[in-house]
Amino acid sequence: MADPNPRRRRTPRTGTVVRTERLTPHVVRVVLGGEGLAGFAPQHTDSYVKLLFPPPGAGYAAPFDVEDVQERLPREQWPVTRTYTVRAWDADAGELTLDFVVHGDEGVAGPWALAARPGDTLQLFGPGGAYTPDATAGWHLLAGDETALPAIAAALEVLPAGARAEVFLEVAGPEEEQELAAGDGVRVTWVHRSAAPGVALVAAVLGADLPEGDVHVFVHGEAGSVRELRRFVRTGLGVPRERLSVSGYWRIGRTEDRWQAEKPEWNAAVEAEEQGLSVA
Repeated sequence: MADPNPRRRRTPRTGTVVRTERLTPHVVRVVLGGEGLAGFAPQHTDSYVKLLFPPPGAGYAAPFDVEDVQERLPREQWPVTRTYTVRAWDADAGELTLDFVVHGDEGVAGPWALAARPGDTLQLFGPGGAYTPDATAGWHLLAGDETALPAIAAALEVLPAGARAEVFLEVAGPEEEQELAAGDGVRVTWVHRSAAPGVALVAAVLGADLPEGDVHVFVHGEAGSVRELRRFVRTGLGVPRERLSVSGYWRIGRTEDRWQAEKPEWNAAVEAEEQGLSVA
């Protein structure tokens, strides 16, 4: 008997490197294009893609059939998945812009971005996403580290004229700051990391003189700092859950694979904690 609910086959898109650019000492921008991106249509400012990287010596390269690879080869030869926020999508040119934080040969995606040259190919799933700043909000709070910077930058570009926003971005130092589209009502505070990731960011937000009134919140980055900031906006600012976009993009001491496996349990713990919060 045929399976009444067959598993839907997921077909990745294929992008071709058009150009690359070194934005800061630790950020490389890669622009992808090509017919493989036809129909790509991100709907949110935090849209993301899942990039597929064959491990060294795997014996295959993009384009490849993911399910065929997983059926034929042992798990250690399966492609590694890494999640990246869409920095920009130019529908007219058919170009997808992704920004990679790089630290030499550390990791998977960063070294790929450093070595990427026009004509190289990369497979990806997506886009996904859920957040776009509410144009009717009284003000906006956006906070995060380098991993959240593309989504925050994209959000600022769609804010209506005169919109008020308080933006906090933690980066390694002044050399990692980027130009942002900040209107007259937008205040950007760059925070330079001096201790563990997220410590300075949390301190900056909690110590800031923030507006009152209806706020739409976007807080993404290292999981520990995100949890602290979620607690603050829920209890200190009294923000209802439906006005929050809060997520731990990564966690200290975890690879993405391990963090994605642990994240459901972490989210459940955060939800349980929130049940006990007293919100004004």
